[in-house]
Amino acid sequence: MNYRKVTEKDLDQVSELFNAYRVFYRKEPDLENAKIFLRERIKNNDSELFVAEEEKELLGFVQLYPLFSSTRMKKLWLLNDLFVNPKNRGKGISIGLIERAKQLVKETNACGLVLETEKSNIIGNNLYPKTEFELNESSNFYEWNNEVLK
Repeated sequence: MNYRKVTEKDLDQVSELFNAYRVFYRKEPDLENAKIFLRERIKNNDSELFVAEEEKELLGFVQLYPLFSSTRMKKLWLLNDLFVNPKNRGKGISIGLIERAKQLVKETNACGLVLETEKSNIIGNNLYPKTEFELNESSNFYEWNNEVLK
């Protein structure tokens, strides 16, 4: 398995995975806008996007966004998206993608990696403790949504 940074030539395949990821989170399929969104992230260098590749097929991806911790005065990474094609699950690909994310933290001298997942995401909630993530029960997570909910 090869874990590497995404390139523009990967856009079609990674957009398919990204679209499936969004559908997993109950969003309407929208491959065209998925491709536009990812193209902008790549072009603007807004995120770090890594893929798992085997025999020129992309099997999964992880996308991270930079944040900063004022109290630690260091960069902090948000692991925002992690997805492996369901037909390729159970092969340790998610663990490999998380390890690649951890490598980015070390390469950028960041203070850590944070993530959020739904309580109903059984796969993720079983995976993250296995990869040394700890559930932070001492903090509250708040959200302000500017989108009109319909």
